[in-house]
Amino acid sequence: MSSNNNQESTDADNTSKPTCMERFGDTVDGRINGFFSKLGLRIGHNPKRIITICIGLTLLCGIGFARFTPENRPEELWVPQGTTAQTESDLYQGYFGGNSRINSLIIEPSSDDNDNVLTKDLLLDAMKMHQEIASGQSQEDGETYTFTDLCVSSGGTCANTTAQPSASNAICNCLVTSILKQWNYNVELLEQDDNILSTLNGYGTQQDLEAVLGQPTFDDDGQLVSAEAFILSYFLEDRSYVEDGTEIDPINEGWEKDVFLAVAEDVGTDYPSLYAPYFSARSFQDEFGGAINSDILLVQVSFALCFVYVAATIGKFQWWKSGSRWTLALAALITCGLAVAGGLGLASAFGLFFGPVHNFLPFIMLGIGVDDAFVIVNAFDRERKVKRSEEDDEGIAQRAKRALGRAGSSITVTSMTDFVVFAISSSSGLPALASFSAYAAICIFLLWLFAALFFSSTFVLDERRQRDNRRECLCCTQRKAELDDPEEGFEEGIVSKYFRKYHAPALLSLPGKLITVTVFAGLLGFGVFGMINLSVEDTSREFFPSGSYVFDFFDAVDEYFPSTGIDYEITFEEGSNIYKEREALSELNTRLTGLENNPPYIAEPVSESTYRNLMTGLHDYLVENGSGAIGNVTLDSDSWPTNEDDFYLTVKQYTSSEQGGDAPGAEYKQDVSFGDDNVLNAYKMRGRYVSLTKKDRDGKIIDDADRQIDAMDATRDMVNSWTELQPAFPYSEQYLTIEGF
Repeated sequence: MSSNNNQESTDADNTSKPTCMERFGDTVDGRINGFFSKLGLRIGHNPKRIITICIGLTLLCGIGFARFTPENRPEELWVPQGTTAQTESDLYQGYFGGNSRINSLIIEPSSDDNDNVLTKDLLLDAMKMHQEIASGQSQEDGETYTFTDLCVSSGGTCANTTAQPSASNAICNCLVTSILKQWNYNVELLEQDDNILSTLNGYGTQQDLEAVLGQPTFDDDGQLVSAEAFILSYFLEDRSYVEDGTEIDPINEGWEKDVFLAVAEDVGTDYPSLYAPYFSARSFQDEFGGAINSDILLVQVSFALCFVYVAATIGKFQWWKSGSRWTLALAALITCGLAVAGGLGLASAFGLFFGPVHNFLPFIMLGIGVDDAFVIVNAFDRERKVKRSEEDDEGIAQRAKRALGRAGSSITVTSMTDFVVFAISSSSGLPALASFSAYAAICIFLLWLFAALFFSSTFVLDERRQRDNRRECLCCTQRKAELDDPEEGFEEGIVSKYFRKYHAPALLSLPGKLITVTVFAGLLGFGVFGMINLSVEDTSREFFPSGSYVFDFFDAVDEYFPSTGIDYEITFEEGSNIYKEREALSELNTRLTGLENNPPYIAEPVSESTYRNLMTGLHDYLVENGSGAIGNVTLDSDSWPTNEDDFYLTVKQYTSSEQGGDAPGAEYKQDVSFGDDNVLNAYKMRGRYVSLTKKDRDGKIIDDADRQIDAMDATRDMVNSWTELQPAFPYSEQYLTIEGF
């Protein structure tokens, strides 16, 4: 019998003996509780002083706003710094400047009974609409601008380039993409044309026509018969500059708003025979910015609702009765505001930029801060053991000591978890995510600090107010009604009773455990399945609000130009090597053939839209016409200039801006970069990928990120394999976006 008793005693001792981890946890918890107990006692004795210190600390952090740096440029936000795409972009812009701003319309018949846009009446209306756009004026800083003042200067826009440049045909020196060029954008020439289809067939090859016509029809001889739509695009020269981290272009943006969009919006009224969905270079900022501005009211409403919710949860809803805590609810929101303000200032002092996504910080801090407030309020309430009227200032201070010791561990553990997560995320390669995470980590730390100090101090003051039966806002006046002061002190709420009496016992029962494990195992399996099948997708279309006019344009593009892909360019550097490899460079089309179906998914170089090469055009010209009109230099048997200097002169005269639209190769003017000494620094060849899109589950066309990545990587590998043509690099405006995948 004695042996059995000893055995039971030994088992009990082994059962009650804590493990090493339990002892460590108890030690940490005890230290945290001890720290917050001391802090709570000090707050209970000096709440006003603590509040003053918190406000002073926020103001001190606010000094950092002197270094506040906003950043809104996508390439600085969503592209990992130091990437190949960024290096290529910097090199490209160094040679050729910024990218053009493109404004486009897709012209269709407005009548459902007519599916052919290539009728004289419709083309005349389209021509008149174009002339309204080309001649329209905008104002900026007292200056007047028209399209010809702002356009990308380029030859080849008009079919007839023999006429000398004048005010009437200035459009011929601007880069415009449209079949209307066959009539030099002149209404009278179109009216006098008795065979418009014959004129249109002179536009170029069948592939050239397919690039600008929607659903074209050709006869057995390859002659154009009809088309359902055609595209009309205007190219503006980039005039952007960076101001406060935002790239702006007020001159071009003004013309786009006052002229292009003004005309495009009224096409249905002014030209009823036409339907013209449109897209402007400023469409994204207009539509996305408008959606953001319309959400400001919702943001204000959300904060107001949160204020009401907090006040109704932590105290009585009736603000005129004792037990209400509307002022304390406001203090909870102010706590979040102090953390955000101090965090922004401190992060700015560290040199971190502020991007668009950072605007979500107040929402995150509001959620975390309100949660901390609930924990602290609950702890304070549970520690009240006597009637309020029997509790003096020292009693409230002692309650603050016990309450904060109890709540301190909870808010510290949750805040530390959030802080560590965001601190780790601040090492992300995406600048926007890294900066946002660093901002969030700093704000969370300050929120933890202010919740423990500022909010707890306001709670102490509010408890004194309630004890003295003073009003909410007019805290210097007392209520006439008697204090609602229950004998038992803390009263457990309905929600707390539910979780204690029903929810927790149900979960801890055997059926509850089985159901819980089953449900969460199913959620885990579903999550793993989704993660395995997660694909990288991108569509900038999702950034536009539903109902935006741009979706009409996207739908038209998807219907009429589904095979149109992303443009790319290959830049060849160093004039001496360009001259040395001039023959190979003029035959690049042979290297770009047969690449449609596999990476790099390059479209066949059979038309002007899929292959445009200065060296090819120059050599063809020299073979046919010689150099008499472009420098009159001596040509070798291969029809190339005999030396490097003559080669530079020939290229310069072939694309020369001095002769404007009359230069034989004026359309290539944007494809060359000369130094101050007229030495050729670089030139670029332009091409196009096949369509790199796919349909999502809803049938919407979106970018196929996987194929775009493969295309970009394969293009770089291809160019790098051309060892004899180095130095050279590929470039596309989309590479910066693709690199972010």
